Amino acid sequence: MNAPLPASVLNTAAALDQVSAQWDRDIVSQLKDYIAIPAKSPLFDADWAANGHIETVVRHAAAWVEAQKVPGLTLEVVRLPGRTPVIFFEVAATRPVPAGSKVSQPTVLMYGHLDKQPEFSGWRSDLGPWTPHYEDGKLYGRGGADDGYAIYASVAALQALKSQGVAHPRIVGLIETCEESGSYDLLPYVEALKERLGEVGLVICLDSGAGNYDQLWLTTSLRGNVTGTLKVEVLTEGVHSGDASGVVPSSFRILRHLLDRLEDSATGRLLPAAFHGEIPAERLEQARATADILGDELHARFPWAHHDCGGSSAFTLPMTRDPVEALLNRTWRPTLSVTGADGLPALKDAGNVLRPYTAFKLSLRLPPLVDAAQAVQQLKALLEDNAPYQAKVTFEGGGGATGWNAPATADWFEAALQEASQACFGAACASIGQGGTIPLMNLLSKGFPKAQMMVCGVLGPKSNAHGPNEFLHVPYAKRLTAAVAQVISRMPG
Repeated sequence: MNAPLPASVLNTAAALDQVSAQWDRDIVSQLKDYIAIPAKSPLFDADWAANGHIETVVRHAAAWVEAQKVPGLTLEVVRLPGRTPVIFFEVAATRPVPAGSKVSQPTVLMYGHLDKQPEFSGWRSDLGPWTPHYEDGKLYGRGGADDGYAIYASVAALQALKSQGVAHPRIVGLIETCEESGSYDLLPYVEALKERLGEVGLVICLDSGAGNYDQLWLTTSLRGNVTGTLKVEVLTEGVHSGDASGVVPSSFRILRHLLDRLEDSATGRLLPAAFHGEIPAERLEQARATADILGDELHARFPWAHHDCGGSSAFTLPMTRDPVEALLNRTWRPTLSVTGADGLPALKDAGNVLRPYTAFKLSLRLPPLVDAAQAVQQLKALLEDNAPYQAKVTFEGGGGATGWNAPATADWFEAALQEASQACFGAACASIGQGGTIPLMNLLSKGFPKAQMMVCGVLGPKSNAHGPNEFLHVPYAKRLTAAVAQVISRMPG
């Protein structure tokens, strides 16, 4: 008979069996209930407090955590006046402090969020943002993967450690409800909880993506983001287009002209040098390695529009087929998206009217090392100054968050990631930059410069966070949960 494993070593296979059973028995059901609640972030629900959806998901998640009765875990819903609530939990360390040690043991900080993006259109006929549906290992619905599952997976990982009696460091959890609005409520909470957070040595953030579902993926960078509304006004009311066109300039044409200051419409390249940044050599090397793994999947993963062309089906072409360039474009280069419009009637309501104004909501993704606050001011000056025809042009910033570049990887952390990926997935851990933004990461890197950052997630191919048919890949989430437990068990004291 094999001798029992010492309490310092996690039996990863047993941990994977345990968390998989817990996902099947309980967590999937909890997430179905979570998906059914339209807990939209404050940016998309100005009456969030009165509507009570955020309060409901917080209360449900907190009650579930407390019901798990994890030994040593205490939980509190922390509320600051006028701000969205956060869940804070703490688990005392079970590792003995070395005799005579005057150095405090490092803390593990586990992060997630419970607020959601809005519905969006285009869901499959049998799916919907608030109607959870489990099919072929995928749990469809808004917010399950981004990232309502995080608190449930985090606590399941803790339970795996506890059930095997594996000694672990002090662990705290911070679950916010303002992430999809730019986390503007988070800094006050971090300040209020600073003493209780402790000396963070490892951050585990499960709000990121995966290049595929075959291995553990570590996020090494995140782009920043600046949003705002650009509005062009030419009249106080609409007028007959036959009477006015040729005399009154089109607000849409002026807006298009202003965007030409920002973006080369033929290539999509952002023109101002201030919005670009140097790509570190290490990230270039990692991009090449990742491109070798993913290849054409980097562009094939998207739902390209297609049409009949001479008897054959033609698809929209990607901006580049070079996988290295595709990776760099979506992670270390700025891009512009128009995510909404106003002043444009629906097609069925569009008469022959020269409209008084056009407004676009802009989303500008920034390289990880470009300061978002400066970018907002530069963008405002670029778009508002010297307006064509002296039209009334306004750019109202909607918020911004600076991106993030991961710190150097410690030897123990690299070894733990590789061990966890091999044990849980049977493949090496890979690195990837992400094009999205997690405002907390830059904040934590500044506040805890010595901390290692395990930024991972379930947002793999076709998972489509923020869009229609968003899904959580449950088999991947199970393995990620066990990998988290494995990495925590390897954190040095």
